[in-house]
Amino acid sequence: VQLQASGGGLVQAGGSLRLSCAASGISVGNYNMVWFRQAQGKAREFVAQIRWTRTTSYADSVKGRFTISRDGAKNTVTLQMNNLKSEDTAVYYCAAHRLISGAAINVEAMNYWGAGTQVTVSS
Repeated sequence: VQLQASGGGLVQAGGSLRLSCAASGISVGNYNMVWFRQAQGKAREFVAQIRWTRTTSYADSVKGRFTISRDGAKNTVTLQMNNLKSEDTAVYYCAAHRLISGAAINVEAMNYWGAGTQVTVSS
């Protein structure tokens, strides 16, 4: 299984970026797909999830600014990030799991991880 994240970069505050996670070896429609991020010196934290049912959830810090979606035909998951803030600066990772609804979404529970992509927001 491989999860390949891409789309990171440098953007000014208030700008937008679109991250993609290309999956191979699994179908994004059969897994719950998650974006995490890790800022320098901080723990990895949950950002957004799209379950196999297409139900989405977000961290409070990104609600209304970020949108997670998936494309079954391309087997990809996308994170559209708008109105970016300096505090969004981090390495972003995509992950996959098959936990039941309501289970805690934490780093230890993920089945698969991709390499991260750096997002830097300048103020």
